[in-house]
Amino acid sequence: RLLTSRTAPREQTVEPFLYYFPCQRWLAVEEDDGQIVRELVPVDEAFVKKDSENDGQSLATLGLEQKAKSTTYTVKVKTGDKKNAGTDANVFITLYGSKDDTGIVSLKASKINKNKFERGKVDEFTVESVDIGNLKKIKIGHDNKGNSTGWFLEWVEIDAPSLGQCLKFPCGRWLDKSEDDGAIERIIFPAELQTTEYIPFVPYEITVYTSDIFGAGTDADVFIVLYGSDGICTQQKSLCLNKREQRMYFERNSVNQFIVELEDVGDIIEKIRIGHKGGGLNSGWHLDHVAIRRLLPNGK
Repeated sequence: RLLTSRTAPREQTVEPFLYYFPCQRWLAVEEDDGQIVRELVPVDEAFVKKDSENDGQSLATLGLEQKAKSTTYTVKVKTGDKKNAGTDANVFITLYGSKDDTGIVSLKASKINKNKFERGKVDEFTVESVDIGNLKKIKIGHDNKGNSTGWFLEWVEIDAPSLGQCLKFPCGRWLDKSEDDGAIERIIFPAELQTTEYIPFVPYEITVYTSDIFGAGTDADVFIVLYGSDGICTQQKSLCLNKREQRMYFERNSVNQFIVELEDVGDIIEKIRIGHKGGGLNSGWHLDHVAIRRLLPNGK
């Protein structure tokens, strides 16, 4: 009889796919937006190869491109005006949207108060995330560590410029193991009647060129206003987030690039207003020119 042998099927080799996640930003409480955790999205390998070939595409620029794809939220937190309402514990928040959630974000760097979550005070934080869609709810809590951990949370307010919404999340309860129901984290939904709606913001890429002459650089707080047609203009916006950045940027013969979310002034920018607030030892500034690109969600 005819004997046949069965051979094992040849294993298919799959080329490993390499993902590139540029960051080029601080993970530090005292730097940038104060976040110590970031969500990164992958970029095409070709961009990184361009960088290695000195083709004009820097990793720093890739970091800014990632920032342009992100959504920035301003989170305000009100601690109640009750005895022992403040907390020394580490507070965290998670934002839940119709598409995704932000994951756990530590609220480390308040823009208003050095001592966070004190009785009767409002603290402000920046939370940056990939697009999670329309905000549906939040989870906020603390790790119950420290000397004074119990916390009375009055409310949370979240401003989402890319959505054109400012939402209020009322709480008015203790997050304390020995008060109320003993919970130290709560899920809170927005109060629809307290939601403010406005025209959504869009990201602009703003590149600032400081001149190459003696004393051209500045440590002052540089701001910008964009003007479109029909009298539409943006708010006055500082390009630096803090004094450390003011000292880092706008040096002589430097090029500094920023991604800033501002009101949409339309397809045509008729003029800009740029300046600084003076003060300090080295406030005088010699500006060469400014380049601005309006970044739309479809990448145009």
